[in-house]
Amino acid sequence: MPNHAVEGSGLFVFQIGGKRMKKIFFKGKSGGFWRISVVLFTLLLLAACGSNSGNEEKKESQTKNMVNIGVTNSLDTINPLLGGGKEVDKYAIGLEFLPLVELDKDLNYVGQLASSITTEDNQTFTVKIDEDAKWSDGQDITADDVIFSVLRTTSPEVGNTNVYSYANIKGFDENGNSPSGAESIEGLVKVDDKTVQFLATTKLSLDSFENTFGRYIFTVPKHILKDVPADELSTYDWFNKPDVVSGPYKLTDYDSETFLSFKSNQKYWKSVPKIKKVNIKILDSSQLYAGLQSGEIDFVQQTMGSIAQDDYANVQKLENVTSVLDEPITNQMVFLNTGTIKDKRVRQAILYAVDRKKIVKDLLDGNGEVADGFLSSYSPYFDKSITPTKYDLDKAKKLVEDSGWDSTQTLTFLVNSGDQTFVQAADIIVASLKEIGINAKVESVNLSTLTTRAGDHDYDILAVQYTMAPIDPYPDISWLINSEGDWPQYQNSSINEQFEKVQGASSQDEVAALYSRVTKTLQEDVPFFSAYFVRSLGAVNKELENAEPHTYGSFNNIEKWEWKTSD
Repeated sequence: MPNHAVEGSGLFVFQIGGKRMKKIFFKGKSGGFWRISVVLFTLLLLAACGSNSGNEEKKESQTKNMVNIGVTNSLDTINPLLGGGKEVDKYAIGLEFLPLVELDKDLNYVGQLASSITTEDNQTFTVKIDEDAKWSDGQDITADDVIFSVLRTTSPEVGNTNVYSYANIKGFDENGNSPSGAESIEGLVKVDDKTVQFLATTKLSLDSFENTFGRYIFTVPKHILKDVPADELSTYDWFNKPDVVSGPYKLTDYDSETFLSFKSNQKYWKSVPKIKKVNIKILDSSQLYAGLQSGEIDFVQQTMGSIAQDDYANVQKLENVTSVLDEPITNQMVFLNTGTIKDKRVRQAILYAVDRKKIVKDLLDGNGEVADGFLSSYSPYFDKSITPTKYDLDKAKKLVEDSGWDSTQTLTFLVNSGDQTFVQAADIIVASLKEIGINAKVESVNLSTLTTRAGDHDYDILAVQYTMAPIDPYPDISWLINSEGDWPQYQNSSINEQFEKVQGASSQDEVAALYSRVTKTLQEDVPFFSAYFVRSLGAVNKELENAEPHTYGSFNNIEKWEWKTSD
């Protein structure tokens, strides 16, 4: 699936970005997690912040050995061959197995495992692996590793359902799968030990290639895994505690619902991490403020950790914390199932009935933006001339009456239980819908259940935060509607035409014009709408140096994080 998540914050975010979100896949965990240590850790998370265990962790942080990162979504997989677009999965995997490139806070692509990705014709993409890149056992990271990783990730035996974007690469089938048992393929060419080329079937912009492939290819060591049968890799226990990695940290223990623990890779090829241990703690959003205040949480990144809106002001006042309110990027998207809400007049009425400006003012304390479509003002393709649909209950009532809507039926409105702000917003929306003659019932579920049901079209209305890369929304939006993801079951040939032209566009202005046409069509048909774009809050302990929470780039240089030393 694409970005973010939803990650999109989710996203994804559920940033849900890239193309990653089709269905969350529940493989990659072995049994036996409920050991005594896990039980104790779970009790720690549920205990008050002033507990003895909490004080011990705080003390360890102050001795410069550990950093605790607070997140609010559970883990789906730690297996790099199964990685999707869920933010906590992406960044947890990326601590061990670097992506080729990543975005930084200024929306530039920067090398991680790759030193560069280039193209001259938008069909042949040349990936240069950093000359210094080595596995933690000292072996070079090579083009063979990249090709092996892509072929295993896309192998039908592994069963990753998020690989459809590979349908754009020569030799892969329409679902993005490589041939069963393939050790080579037409679209992946080894030029030399440190160079591999990807050959696309049609034109792709460099931004799309880097966002869709570069940020989501997690290279694994071929020399360690080459003899493991492909059908065993999805549940291979080695991924739960790998001893050979390319990134700054190695996983030592985890439970998908409560925590992940990592130790530093002392052979990291960039530089030995200054922090010896990193914990990712999975908490409720209401716990983040208390954790930051007490010092038990040192870092909250905007798309992995959703600070409760009610706590924004309190977090911003903390003397021990630096807070960062990011640009409006993450889209709180509301999908309308066109298979069950067939009349677009009803879908239009639902949009007219949502007082989005009031929701932003009252629930987000103004820390958001109302816009129609999938682009916020932070995107270079944003069209200021498109006026957001205004709140109008009278017009909404008239549309419902004209449609002949059956007022006895009740719509299922799915929301992410981890997003407490929108849980409140959903109740407000349901009350407004009742006023125009539409009955709806809010059903609060966890993010994994929500995305699974979205893919199965098991909903009438569905809301999720989704973060699309502002410089490349194409993979996400084309996936979510009118394509393989197709959450709202919506097809429109004119939108397909605009999307096809985006990849061959020669200028930013041309791309902007194409996206504007798509946005206007979506305004009319309403397969989804943006409830608001969030200005998400991140936070970091003031004593933690070289660490900045941003929607993009927060962990690009995590090996340089360090605690201030006493004068």
